[in-house]
Amino acid sequence: MSSSESVKRWWVLLAVMMVFLPVVLDVTILHVAVPSLTLALLATGTEVLWIIDIYPLIMASLLIPMGTLADRIGHRQLLIAGLCLFSLGSVFAAFSPSVAALIAARAFMAFGSAMIIPCTLAIIRQTFDDERERAMALGIWGATGSAGAAIGPLVGGALLEHFWWGAVFLVNVPVMLVVMPLVLKHVPRTAITGDGNWTIGQALILMLGIMATVYALKSGFKPGSSASVTTASALIGLSMLGWFGHKQLHAAQPMLDLSLFRSPAISAGVVMALVVMGALAGVELMLAQELQFVLGQTPLQAGMFLLPLMVASAVGGPMAGLLLRAIGLRWVGSLSLAAASASLAGLAMADLHHSGLGVIGLLVVLGASLSIGLTASSVAIMSSTPPHKAGSAGALEATSYDLGSGLGITGFGIVLGSGYTRSMQMPEGLPPAIAESARHSIGETMSAAKALGGPQATELVAAGQAAFSTSHSLVLMSAATLIGVLAVVIWVALHRHGHTHSQAV
Repeated sequence: MSSSESVKRWWVLLAVMMVFLPVVLDVTILHVAVPSLTLALLATGTEVLWIIDIYPLIMASLLIPMGTLADRIGHRQLLIAGLCLFSLGSVFAAFSPSVAALIAARAFMAFGSAMIIPCTLAIIRQTFDDERERAMALGIWGATGSAGAAIGPLVGGALLEHFWWGAVFLVNVPVMLVVMPLVLKHVPRTAITGDGNWTIGQALILMLGIMATVYALKSGFKPGSSASVTTASALIGLSMLGWFGHKQLHAAQPMLDLSLFRSPAISAGVVMALVVMGALAGVELMLAQELQFVLGQTPLQAGMFLLPLMVASAVGGPMAGLLLRAIGLRWVGSLSLAAASASLAGLAMADLHHSGLGVIGLLVVLGASLSIGLTASSVAIMSSTPPHKAGSAGALEATSYDLGSGLGITGFGIVLGSGYTRSMQMPEGLPPAIAESARHSIGETMSAAKALGGPQATELVAAGQAAFSTSHSLVLMSAATLIGVLAVVIWVALHRHGHTHSQAV
């Protein structure tokens, strides 16, 4: 192979990485901006959850359909379309005048991201024929994803030091303006491998099922919500998901091969991916609010505080490869989850007002253990998949990551909101309307205090900070218990997958 062809391949990789980076950044960059946009848009606690997790939830529901579509119309074409949608959505999000507009813009961005992610992996696999070079390229792809998640809060904090909250979205535009010429010049057209028959109905069924089910979860725990609306949403969501599953089981060419779940290792890997990504996203979002609303840190200070967590998660992947070779998948999966459970319990009991090396150490252990657990989940899925079903397994794995992020934010938000409402001790003498609006989330409490002013506002802020700290500890301890139980479940589920699969890593 000529040197010019070799150089061209790495230009393709550079273009793909630059496309992928802002997509990954956008999953975490918004977390430190939540307090700022909450006050600017007067968002309720439920609205904040939708702003955050509409992006990973829609992306998760579309990854499998978009991966199938890319095979049928060409990866380069769908990648370019995704770039355009993502860039437009970023502009709309940056200048959103209301919460509803911001949620819609984030959903628009998710459509673009769902087009981009499966195309980046497919282009890498088609560009690099040599197995060693392909492994290196895929490793760089994974490192880019981890690094993007790691620096997201720091980049967001730095932008918010000098600009308004919309800057965390607008920063995507100049990056995309640089990326588009690279893609047009270096990314080749690839052969169309699909048969041209793509049913949008299955994609819509999956998306409606996920969104309606999540809406039911959110509304079901919201005080004053309609029981009939919640029940109807749950029934619609579960019916749609059941219908989607039925169609996959009986279709000649299913969009998602559900027979993969017959393998205990694959089922365990999917559960691990869901829980690990949920814990990582939920903990980071909750700590970002605690640091700013309760401790009074700036967005940049909050990003710096979270840096050990995210950097440790970025380096956990390479560590996982060494550990898997040494002790096997069963031990790595179970021990990483057990370590994550212990660090979450430690953070639940720690005093963040006087945090020192102990808290930093807990964040490092949490980030590294969750990252190692995520790599173990990937090995569990891919090493148990027949070669001719690797594409379906890859789509399933990517969907687990994004769906886990969305569900984690939802689950943490529900427990946090419920605990906050129960712990909130309202100061006496507040107007009834103010007291009611301030009861459900710390963001709403701060917005109410801002409108109230005077000594009562100070008392209200103090009450909100105390309630958040109490509920924050409850959430972390609940997460520690859940992940601890999962560690035992994984140990049992992988009893036949101990050291065997470590040899494939």
